[in-house]
Amino acid sequence: MKNNQIIFDVLSKEELGDLIGKSLKEVIKNNPFNHLPDQELLTREGACMLLKVDSSTLWRWTNQGKITAYGIGSKRFYKKEELLNSLIQLTSKN
Repeated sequence: MKNNQIIFDVLSKEELGDLIGKSLKEVIKNNPFNHLPDQELLTREGACMLLKVDSSTLWRWTNQGKITAYGIGSKRFYKKEELLNSLIQLTSKN
């Protein structure tokens, strides 16, 4: 039967530090939370400029659930990535 024991060879402080440092770097590098995309927030005006629409169109699309608005107090923001993902591909009829 195997025991879950860690057996250390004789290591110097530097060697142990290097070993721990390499292990920590690997854990940090593979941490899924380090890979969150940057989510640029746009104001209403910024969202209108990006989509090239009037503010009434932006308001209507938000109320219809086509795009999502986020708010803090009376301010409204839109995630740029979500706006771009909400665009649909149109097929051309030849």
